[in-house]
Formats: sequence, C-alpha cells, structure tokens
Amino acid sequence: MELQFSQRELRDLAVAWLALGVAFTLLLERELIAALDSGGAIAGLSAVVVAETLLISLLTVGVGFLLHELAHKVVAVRFGQVAAFRADYRMLGVAIVGAMVGFLFAAPGAVVHRGRLTAKQNGLIALAGPVTNLLLSVVFLVPFFVVLTTGTSGFLADLTTRGLQINLLLAGFNMLPFGPLDGRKIRAWSTLVWAVVAIPSLVLAVGALFVL
Repeated sequence: MELQFSQRELRDLAVAWLALGVAFTLLLERELIAALDSGGAIAGLSAVVVAETLLISLLTVGVGFLLHELAHKVVAVRFGQVAAFRADYRMLGVAIVGAMVGFLFAAPGAVVHRGRLTAKQNGLIALAGPVTNLLLSVVFLVPFFVVLTTGTSGFLADLTTRGLQINLLLAGFNMLPFGPLDGRKIRAWSTLVWAVVAIPSLVLAVGALFVL
C-alpha cells in the first residue's frame, strides 16, 4: 500500500507537534508562567530565550514524537494496514495545563490501524517507534560529544543534550510492557526481542534522566 496522509492526519500531526513544543517550553521556562500569571513581563525573561526553548522543544521532543509515530505508520502500511495518526486533543490540553503547574504527562495521540495482523507483525509495528528514537539518539550523540569535548555552550549544547535525553527517555518509556505502550505488544510477540531492546533502552533512559 502507498503511504498517504489525509488533511485531518496532517492537521493532527501539526497540532500535536506544536502542543508538545509549547508544553515543554512552559515546563522549562518557569519565568514565562510567572509572566502569564502577572499579565506582564518578568525581569530577566527574554523573548529570545523563550523562542530558543520553543525551537529546541520542537526539534527534540516534537521531532522525536513525530518520527516515532510515523515509524509505526510506515511499518503498519508495509503490512497492508490502513493506518493514520489521530491526536488526542484532551490529552494535549492536559499536557499543556500540567506543564504550567510543573509536571508533564504527554500522551498526545497514536497511530491507529485496522486489518488482520499476526502477533509478529503487530510486534514489529510497535517496535518501529522505540527503535526510531534509539536511532535519533545516535544522531544526537555525535554532536553531543563534540559539544562536550569542546566545552561549547548555548543553543547547540542545549539542543544536542535535550535531543539525546528526550529520545532515550521516549525509547525506554515506550518499551515498558504495560498498558497501551509498545513494550506490551512487543513482549506479546517475543519476550526475547523485547528483552534485547528493552533492557538497554531502560538503562539508557535512567542514565539520561539522572546523568544528562
């Protein structure tokens, strides 16, 4: 089947991408919340800093999420499924409101598909998302080491660090074998494949959370 996107799907992807970027910006720039609460500017709050944080969020969290979901779709279509991303607007609202009060629970939506599947095919569709995040982590890893060894700071350092951290966390979290997460579908197909991917992913995710 040919990979196609409806106008609704493109809209849902764009809204989810932007909403995640805004949510992470609100989470990281706490002075922005104070400015919104007071209805004015806060000393030390720079529009440039906020714009940079938004851009970093869109390029790391947003792209990591988008490519994760698109990987699910590509593999599902490869197996003859009718597949499309559907945003969960209620959960997107929860993500933004949660970020404003200091925590973030992001469940922006998912790729839904229909058609007959074997357990292996369903597992491979699920596996595509976390593997994509692991590959993105490798993409960010090279410039991260360059930044680390040269002592570079600023936008590039923040972008590479955040990109590496977020994609490792997305991979590890989604490999948990519970609820609607990818790990449960992968483990239902093959415990061995799940363990081979999940164990290093979870170890790296913990490292990303406490070391980076």
